[in-house]
Amino acid sequence: MGFKVAIIGRPNVGKSTLFNRLVGRKLALVDDTPGVTRDRRVHAAKLYDLAFDVIDTAGFEDAGAATLPGRMRAQTEIAIREADLIFFTIDAKAGLLPDDRTFAEIVRKSGKPVVLVANKAEARGAQGGMLEAWELGLGEPIPVSAEHGQGLPDLRDAVVAALGEECAFGEEEDEDDEIAASEVLIGEDITDPDAEPGYDDTKPMRIAVVGRPNAGKSTLINALIGEERLLTGPEAGITRDSISVDWDWRGRRVKLFDTAGMRRKARIHEKLEVMSVQDGLRAIRFAEIVIIVLDATIPFEKQDLQIADLIIREGRAPVIAFNKWDLIDRPQELLAELREKTERLLPQARGIQAVPVSAETGRGLDKLMDAVIRTHKVWNSRVSTGKLNRWLEGILAHHPPPAVAGRRLKVKYVTQAKTRPPGFVVQCSRPDAMPQSYVRYLSNSLREAFDMPGVPIRIALRTSDNPFAGRAKKR
Repeated sequence: MGFKVAIIGRPNVGKSTLFNRLVGRKLALVDDTPGVTRDRRVHAAKLYDLAFDVIDTAGFEDAGAATLPGRMRAQTEIAIREADLIFFTIDAKAGLLPDDRTFAEIVRKSGKPVVLVANKAEARGAQGGMLEAWELGLGEPIPVSAEHGQGLPDLRDAVVAALGEECAFGEEEDEDDEIAASEVLIGEDITDPDAEPGYDDTKPMRIAVVGRPNAGKSTLINALIGEERLLTGPEAGITRDSISVDWDWRGRRVKLFDTAGMRRKARIHEKLEVMSVQDGLRAIRFAEIVIIVLDATIPFEKQDLQIADLIIREGRAPVIAFNKWDLIDRPQELLAELREKTERLLPQARGIQAVPVSAETGRGLDKLMDAVIRTHKVWNSRVSTGKLNRWLEGILAHHPPPAVAGRRLKVKYVTQAKTRPPGFVVQCSRPDAMPQSYVRYLSNSLREAFDMPGVPIRIALRTSDNPFAGRAKKR
């Protein structure tokens, strides 16, 4: 991308709505409540023939550095330093407020080119607010309506005038980081069932970090990437949007997704929290590995198990991080107890990787990433049809399927049809009569025989068509 644009302004002037309009998707949460956005979000955007990166920021507020608004303001100031151009956004309907004048002075002192955006210009009485905007001394206000897409041609011309044509129309890089929409069937099809290709450790990887509020998800991501990229603090529920962070780990590209804390459904009443949780669920569906952050001082509450079960049902590969390990007095005893609980409470992903970490001190982060890579390899694993059917012969000889209604079930062969997660098709005589207990037995035996711990395994039962069905008997 040629340049970066930061959208700056006081709370509730429509910065996130303008951000969504420029990127062409509803990525940022939008609500009438002031102060919805807290972390800064970067994404590729287009404005007619202009291609650039746009940064959504928290509303500028005049507050102490130690407070939550003060920490949000620090994130916004970082965005100003990173940007090549600033969209200083005001609410034309409300007119100028004292905070607008204060923050306009800060933007002016940054020395960056500024485009004054008068949002909500479609509202009645917005003309007066636009005229007031001249007082800021930031040039001519550009009337736009981010909600309805009005005024964007004038905004495009203002960007070209502020940056110059050479900078505005720089060479575009052919990048496409968008995540394709998932299909209805979970997993990726296998073209050659007899092939067992090696694991490609150069491909980019997507990791979502989830958990209950105040478990330390944002602090963990900051510790992994080695910078204060995400807003953190002692307050629960700071993160609202699902923020993606690009990271390079040992030469491999990784996209980390920070998500909002997920409380029990009965405790969620506010519309904004519902939207935050939905955004987090979307991040889980598009991730490959999901790190479940548990507070080691209060692990395995009911909500933790429900989050883990959701991840496994979605077909993602889970890894557990027992965070706040620096607060534990007897670590060895507790670790043995937690690993026993993990096996007992999460039998649907037997052998799940669980690592004690401390996001505050940085302890255990390398071990956590090693566990992530091991799980990712298993999630991508593929077994040839020949090996599977040799395994099936031994299983049927040791423990054949039971007889149902006096008729024995016949299992003919098995093949792997999908990866990510591993999915197997078992050909049998009567799929609808096969007991679920025997399907679980096959799944657990597959996991042990081919070393596939800690990932969901899918088994689909199929039967071949009877070529003589429907034909009348010949005399």
